[in-house]
Amino acid sequence: MEKKISKDYLVNFEKELDPQNPENSKFPAKVIGYGEISSIFKIDGISGWIYKRLPLFESKDQARKYANSYDDYVLNLRKSGINLPEDFYKVIEGKNKFVLYLAQKEILKEDLCQNKLHSQTDEQNLKMLKKIFIEIRKIYDFNQNNKRKIELSIDGQVSNWAIEKEELLYFDTSTPLFKINNVEQMNPELLLNSTPAALRWLIRAFFLQDVMDRYYNIRLVYIDLVANLFKEQKVDLIDSALVGANILLPENIEKITRKEVEKYYKEDKFIWQLFLGLRRTDRWVTNKILRKQYEYILPGKIKR
Repeated sequence: MEKKISKDYLVNFEKELDPQNPENSKFPAKVIGYGEISSIFKIDGISGWIYKRLPLFESKDQARKYANSYDDYVLNLRKSGINLPEDFYKVIEGKNKFVLYLAQKEILKEDLCQNKLHSQTDEQNLKMLKKIFIEIRKIYDFNQNNKRKIELSIDGQVSNWAIEKEELLYFDTSTPLFKINNVEQMNPELLLNSTPAALRWLIRAFFLQDVMDRYYNIRLVYIDLVANLFKEQKVDLIDSALVGANILLPENIEKITRKEVEKYYKEDKFIWQLFLGLRRTDRWVTNKILRKQYEYILPGKIKR
């Protein structure tokens, strides 16, 4: 397996990439997933690795600063006891922006916890969810105990985990949200770069801080994980999963109720549907009205 893909290859890949039809680019890429600010794909002819493309940056220095934050975030996740896939990154000068490519060792589809939910028994799934709750608790304990006053965030949804040879892996590391002495180390404005400029004030005022803060709160991370079972069509697991979550919550934190999970899911569904709808509108305006290339790869219809 070749780890270090040539930077020249990625430069040429980015130069020829059609973000609206990546499969039809000169160097074909198969999109296998989407993040809030990145697309996830495999490049034809490059086996063993998946790539996350982040076209967020106006300058090389801005991209490098983000990459340095990524290094610090990943380092501290490992210090907290979280297992991560092997990874590397490269900063590429694109047509209109600087692009950060994050690469991770490929994980087999059948090892993804999201897929295991639909291939295992309910008993196996509840054991798997318990393992994920335990891993998330490691982040809480790290934040409470570390002496450098570093506070890590984590997006604990089941779709961000995999199990390889009985080892749980966390792979949603592309948004390095962490604080030092209560100061956020990532510029939150970068999260807005993929949204319509005219509406950023609205997202900034009503959604941005709330979405960022939730990933630092173990109670909300647990609620988010359990609520994700609605999207995965595993509603019958919710009550049992809640029992497991409440057992692992710190004693000083209020227990989670089913009603809270249902309310959270409805609100979260609204936020991300609105966010995606705004991005699709922005893509149409950019392509059809402004006659420019839209830099982001967006998903089709998502079932929630």
